[in-house]
Amino acid sequence: VLHSNQNNWNETIKLFRGGMPLRRHWAHFRYYECSFTGSEAVDYLHELLRRNYNFGPEVTRYQTLQLLRKFLKAHVVEDIKGRHGTEDFVDNGHLYRFPTSSPLKSFPTRPLLRDSSDLPRLIRWDDYEELPQRENIAPLKSSVMTSDLWNKRHSVAIGDVNECKLIRRKEITPKQVDHIWKTMTVAHLQSVLGLQSLDGVLNPAHVNGKHIVHNVFSVNKTGIVVLENKAEDMPYWVASAMKCLANWPNGNESKQPLYPGFERDVLRTVADYFQRLKEPLLTFHLYEVFVNILSLLHEQQEAAEALQVSCLLLPPPNRRRLQLLMRLMARVCQNPHLPPLNDAIATRTLMVQMFSHCVLGSVDEMDLDELLATKLVIFMMEHHNTIFQVPSKLRCQVEEHLSHLKRVQIKYAGSETDFSASPAFCKQISRVECEERTVIGTQTPLQALLEGLIADKELPAKDKRKRLKQFQRSYPEVYRSRFPTEESKAAVVPEKTPRLKPHLMFFNLKKPFQPFQRSWSFRA
Repeated sequence: VLHSNQNNWNETIKLFRGGMPLRRHWAHFRYYECSFTGSEAVDYLHELLRRNYNFGPEVTRYQTLQLLRKFLKAHVVEDIKGRHGTEDFVDNGHLYRFPTSSPLKSFPTRPLLRDSSDLPRLIRWDDYEELPQRENIAPLKSSVMTSDLWNKRHSVAIGDVNECKLIRRKEITPKQVDHIWKTMTVAHLQSVLGLQSLDGVLNPAHVNGKHIVHNVFSVNKTGIVVLENKAEDMPYWVASAMKCLANWPNGNESKQPLYPGFERDVLRTVADYFQRLKEPLLTFHLYEVFVNILSLLHEQQEAAEALQVSCLLLPPPNRRRLQLLMRLMARVCQNPHLPPLNDAIATRTLMVQMFSHCVLGSVDEMDLDELLATKLVIFMMEHHNTIFQVPSKLRCQVEEHLSHLKRVQIKYAGSETDFSASPAFCKQISRVECEERTVIGTQTPLQALLEGLIADKELPAKDKRKRLKQFQRSYPEVYRSRFPTEESKAAVVPEKTPRLKPHLMFFNLKKPFQPFQRSWSFRA
C-alpha cells in the first residue's frame, strides 16, 4: 500500500469518477448526456469524503467545494463547454462533465537500493570522528580467512586466549552524539512506518541531529521545548493571548475589563499570528512523512509512536509552537466556561478549520492539504500529551549505544589487519607462573630496600645490625636469598667487636678460663 499524498489524490478521483451519478441535463434549450450540476457534485463528494476514513466526518461542505475547484483547475472535471483551469467551480445548477483523458497523477520512479550501504549506518567501535562522506571512503580490503586467523579470532571458544589488547575509547564528541541520535531516529521512524525505504518520503539531508537532541533534553517540567535564543520564540503578546484562552476565565493577566466578544478577538489575534507564518509548523520537508502517518490513525498506539518520532525531527521553535497550539486547542474545546466563539460553527470545528492549514501543508496547491490536515490535526489535538513525549524505546536504544561506545574493548591479535599499538598487553599464563610472578613482583622493592640498608655508610654499625635483624624477622625469604650463608653475611655486615669487663682485663687470656669454684655446706 502506498502512503503518499498522490495516492490519496488518485484514490479520491477514482472514487468520485466511478460513483458520481451521471444523467441527461437540459441547458439553453438543449440536453447534455453524462453530466452533473455543481450542487450535485458537492453533495456527492461531500458524503464520499465524510465516509472515507482518510478524511472523516469533520470535512465541511466548503472544503469539498474547494477540492472541486482544484479538480477543475487540474482538469479532473470540466464545464459542459469543455472549459477548465481559468473557470471557477460553483455550487449551483451549472453543468459539468468528466473529460475523456485520464486526470490521475503519475507516481515518480524511486531508485531501488543497490546495497545496504545506502541505509544510514550507526557508529561502530572504530568510529572516532565524524563519518566521512561517501566519496572519501576507501574501499574495504578483503582478507583471506586462514586456519590460524580463524583460531585467533575464535580463541575464546576453543579455550586458548593467546594475546589480547585493551583499547580505551576516546571521548565521544557532541557532534558524534548528534549523528547517533539522527541515524537511530531515522531508522526507528522507518521501522514504525513499516516502510522498506524512506526514499521519496524523507531526505536525510533535511534531518538535523542537533534539533533532535535539543527536543529531547532541552525541555521544562511540563515537557515543552525551551529555546536558547529567545528571538526565535513567539512574541509576548501572542503567548499572553494563548494563555488567556487556555485558562479562561482565569487567564486575563491584564486585568482589563472584558467586553462582549473579547474572547473572539483574542482568538482572532492568535489565529492571525499562526496564519502569517511562512510555512506550516510541520514544515514542507516533512510533509510526506506526516501524510504517511494518516494510514496509521486507525491504530492509535502505532500512530502516536510515529508522531512521537516525527515531531522530534522538527526545528525546536516549530515543535514549541506546535505543542503550545495543540494544548490551546484541546483546552478551548474542553472548557465549558468559554462562551461560543462562533455563532454558526461549533468550537471544536472552528478550531480545526482555523488552524489545520497552519499545521500541515505542501508547496503543491493541487494536493489535498486542507482535508488531510483536518484529519491529522484532530488526532494530534486529542492525543497531544502523548505525541510530544520522547519514545522510551528509542531513548533506551540510543543510551545503550552510547554506553557501549564508552566501554573498554578487548581485541584479540589477528582479528584486525590494521591492529594499532595499545597501552597494555595481556597473555594467558599458568597458575604456578602467575604465583611466581606475584612473588617476584613483590620481592623486587624489598630487595632494593635491603640493598639500600646495606650500602648506607652513614648508618652506625650497631643500628645497621639492629635494622637487619628486624628485616630478617619481617621478610625471612628475601633476607635468606641475600644472605644464604654466614660467610656471605660476614662479607657485607661488620661483626660485633667483643667488649671485656674491667675486672677481667688482668687475667691471662692465653690460659683457658676456669670459673671460680666454691664449696657450700648446709646445716641440718
